[in-house]
Amino acid sequence: MTLAAHFPQILAVHVGSVALSGSLFSARAVLRIADRNDAANLPVLRYASYVIDTTLLVAAILLTRIVHQYPFVDAWLTAKVLLLVLYIGLGSLALKRARSRSARIAATLAAWAVFAAIIGVAVTRSPASWFALLRR
Repeated sequence: MTLAAHFPQILAVHVGSVALSGSLFSARAVLRIADRNDAANLPVLRYASYVIDTTLLVAAILLTRIVHQYPFVDAWLTAKVLLLVLYIGLGSLALKRARSRSARIAATLAAWAVFAAIIGVAVTRSPASWFALLRR
C-alpha cells in the first residue's frame, strides 16, 4: 500500500492538529492576557503544544509528498510556510515575550488573523487566501 492510499487519514490528522493547535494557542493566550501565567505555562500545556505541532508538521510533510507540491516551488505552499513563520513569531510574543497586557492582546489578535489567513491559503490553495474567493 502506498503513502497516497492514506491521504484521507493523513489529511484528517493534519486538519485535526490545526484545530487542536489553534485552540490550545487561544486558550493559553487568553490566560496570558488575564495574567494567569501560572496556568498558561503549565508543563502539560506546553508539552501538549509540542506534540500537537510536531504531529501537524509531520502530517504536512507527508501531504506534500503525496500531492507532489512543495514550499518554494508552489506559491500557495510558500505562502503557508511564510505565514506560519509569522504566526510562530506572533505566538511567541503573545505567550512569552510581550511585557504588557496591551502588547499580548495585540500579538494574540495578529496571530489569530494570520492563523485565519493560513487556513484561507489551505482552503483556496491560493496565496491570496480568502481574497481568492472574491475573484470567482
